[in-house]
Amino acid sequence: MATTKFCTYTLFLLTFAFFFIKLSSSSSSSEVDALLSFKASIEDSKNALSTWSDTSSTHHCNWTGISCSITTTNSPSVTSITLQSLNLSGDISASICDLPSLSHLNLADNIFNQPIPLHLSQCSSLVTLNISNNLIWGTIPSQISQFSSLKVLDFSRNKIEGIIPDTLGSLENLQVLNMGSNLLSGTLPLIFGNLTKLEVLDLSMNPNLESEIPHDVGQLKSLKQLMLQGSSLQGEIPPSFVGLLGLTHLDLSQNNLTGKVPQALSSSSLKNLVSFDVSQNKLSGPFPSGVCKGSIINLSLHTNAFTGLIPNNSIGECKSLERFQVQNNGFSGDFPSALWSLPKVKLIRAENNRFSGQIPESVSEASQLEQVQLDNNTFSGKIPQGLGLVKSLYRFSASLNHFYGEIPPNFCDSPVMSIVNLSHNSLSGQIPELKKCRKLVSLSLADNSLTGEIPSSLAELPVLTYIDLSDNNLTGPIPEGLQNLKLALFNVSFNDLSGKVPYSLISGLPASFLEGNPGLCGPGLANSCSDEAPRHKNGGITTITCALISLAFVAGTAIVAGGFVLYKRSCKGNNNEVVVWRSVFFYPLRITEHDLLMGMNEKSSMGNGGIFGRVYVMNLPSGELVAVKKLVNFRNQSSKSLKSEVKTLAKIRHKNIVKILGFCHSDESVFLIYEFLNEGSLRDLILRPDFKLEWSVRLKIAIGVAQGLAYLHKDYSPRLLHRNVKSSNILLDGNFEPKLTDFALDRVLGEAAFQSSLDSEAPSSCYIAPEYGYSKKATEQLDVYSFGVVLLELVSGRQAEKADSSDSIIDIVKWVRRKVNIANGVQQILDRRISSSTTCHQEMVRALDIALRCTSVVPEKRPSMVEVVKSLHSLELRTCIADLQDQPPNEEPSNIPI
Repeated sequence: MATTKFCTYTLFLLTFAFFFIKLSSSSSSSEVDALLSFKASIEDSKNALSTWSDTSSTHHCNWTGISCSITTTNSPSVTSITLQSLNLSGDISASICDLPSLSHLNLADNIFNQPIPLHLSQCSSLVTLNISNNLIWGTIPSQISQFSSLKVLDFSRNKIEGIIPDTLGSLENLQVLNMGSNLLSGTLPLIFGNLTKLEVLDLSMNPNLESEIPHDVGQLKSLKQLMLQGSSLQGEIPPSFVGLLGLTHLDLSQNNLTGKVPQALSSSSLKNLVSFDVSQNKLSGPFPSGVCKGSIINLSLHTNAFTGLIPNNSIGECKSLERFQVQNNGFSGDFPSALWSLPKVKLIRAENNRFSGQIPESVSEASQLEQVQLDNNTFSGKIPQGLGLVKSLYRFSASLNHFYGEIPPNFCDSPVMSIVNLSHNSLSGQIPELKKCRKLVSLSLADNSLTGEIPSSLAELPVLTYIDLSDNNLTGPIPEGLQNLKLALFNVSFNDLSGKVPYSLISGLPASFLEGNPGLCGPGLANSCSDEAPRHKNGGITTITCALISLAFVAGTAIVAGGFVLYKRSCKGNNNEVVVWRSVFFYPLRITEHDLLMGMNEKSSMGNGGIFGRVYVMNLPSGELVAVKKLVNFRNQSSKSLKSEVKTLAKIRHKNIVKILGFCHSDESVFLIYEFLNEGSLRDLILRPDFKLEWSVRLKIAIGVAQGLAYLHKDYSPRLLHRNVKSSNILLDGNFEPKLTDFALDRVLGEAAFQSSLDSEAPSSCYIAPEYGYSKKATEQLDVYSFGVVLLELVSGRQAEKADSSDSIIDIVKWVRRKVNIANGVQQILDRRISSSTTCHQEMVRALDIALRCTSVVPEKRPSMVEVVKSLHSLELRTCIADLQDQPPNEEPSNIPI
């Protein structure tokens, strides 16, 4: 009996297991069919979905972008699909809704070009839908209410137009609604009060809305972020905003809002506020008295028409305040003194108001203060010594005020100080020695009552680029060491200076920057110096210098000759030693180490290949050409480590980065094998006497280079730095598609050997950012600076380093900055060989502006390469055919970034 029961029970379990396995297998098969059907409607230009295959041995839960979870059937089911930034296009098919457990779908940052895919509402379990930053177009249909289960809906950065339908208010489960950066228009409907669970509402950058802010937005008790900037909103800020108790970010900037900021916006209603921005509106009246009693971290009210006072009694309670921005308004009265001593404040901007008051010594307590901008107010008093105790301060700008007294000797003690502007005040005394702020870029002390001599220590500040000491009472000579700086501006006009002006300061800058100093003399000035005594003195120096140079040459020759003899003896003594070569090919090259060694000769050499080695062109048995770069290995890595590093670089797959096909190495040398590009380098192209390339092609090259760098910086893992960006390392194919080479060689050579090679070029290369001279630190900003130099070459058609009439080398960054500082200077920068059409010139001027920002001397001011790519893509290409033109452009860049 017991045996019968046991057999029956066992049979039941086996039957159940068989049924479960069959059900699980059937479920898995249907999911694969749904995914493959979805893939069939997509155009995958980069083959990013190569793993999506029914012949693949990989389980579909491990396919690209797929995430699975254990469901009620105890088997893994697809719950999330993330296909962001894969360059996908085609149709977003509803077949994906055959996945019963799908809850998250992210197709952002692709190029899908279709109306809003309403059929995705059939995905019954979908709670997150993100199709932002595509080419989605058309209006929002009233059937949007069918997405009833959604909690996150992101349609931002598309081309959606028309009004927001009332039916959107039916999505009561929404927690995030983002429709920013579209073309929405009309009046915002009174529907938002229904979305009681909403935490993020973003309708920003819809310039055609021209609507008032619906008052029912104030009913959203759970709302944390309200982003409405740049949407042409009108009317007043609704008093109902007092109900937004959970709000942390409020951005109403760049609109047409009028009236007063509601008095109800006090600490009791907005106590959780982190960011508050109502800048660039038409608001007026006094600012509410209690708004700063909570934990405000970002308060921005700039570019409005406010009048009245900001009360002192509330500011002092903002112990968490980090950013205070009230610039470009009509504020008056004493500036809130408690603000200066807040422990976490980083930014104080109050320029272009009518503030009065003084900066107290207690400013030293603001230990995290980074920027202060008070220009064009009525501040008075002395510059406090406490300001020099703030070691995080990198910008202090307080021009057009009533400050008086002497500049404190410790004023520039902050090691990160970059910009100082105290012009147009009533300061007196001498300019202190500024030795500690070695990152100082801009110093403006114009129009004061300063006396004494120009401190010679200014010449010791390595990145100092802008000096304006005009309209003072300075005496004595101009320090000769200043000519060694890369000065884009040096204005000492209308002082009482005397003596001989260093020649490079005369030849490189406008004469007006020296006028008003009758005691100055030099070539081209009103007074020419008497050269008799100096000529005798200089002649002696020249004789001594020549003798020393001759002696050094003889000694150098002897050393080289001796080294050569020793090298030959060494080779002779070891001629029986066998050199062991090892090779790793990532492609089937069908070439041996012997073939490589025999093929590298003077005939196949393309030149020295830059600072890291010579380049050869080799013909493979298949008839293909490859480029071989010989590197010196310095024996600093094991064979295993070297293979790992080169393999990291060889895995890079990007259309704007040269492929590494393989490498061959011994204990002394490394040969990197690259794909060959027959058009040579960008530098070779620019150096041709007949160089004449239309702007659209130049912009294509710039975008390609920027894309390659952005890929290395952000998209590739591990993230890499190029560290040697220049036009000779940008190769071109037959269609002028650029490809970066010589990238990340520090991984192959090792940091010490790489820096040693780079340092040999650093003093003379204008591609290397100024800060590398003292920091020696590899950063993304260094690559950005180098790219900016390349972009200047493309805009101007001028090589980066060019000899002038006196055979001295003028780098392109210095040349461009000097041209921009003179009237109509841009006419001389833009390449005249490009069509003079308005469209071309507008695009070139915008590209010039991007290049100037990239080559800012202050690293923090440079954009990221991702931002550069977006900026270059935004330049609208129209008909712009290359042709020799005599008509110069007439548009200037907006400013010079520093």
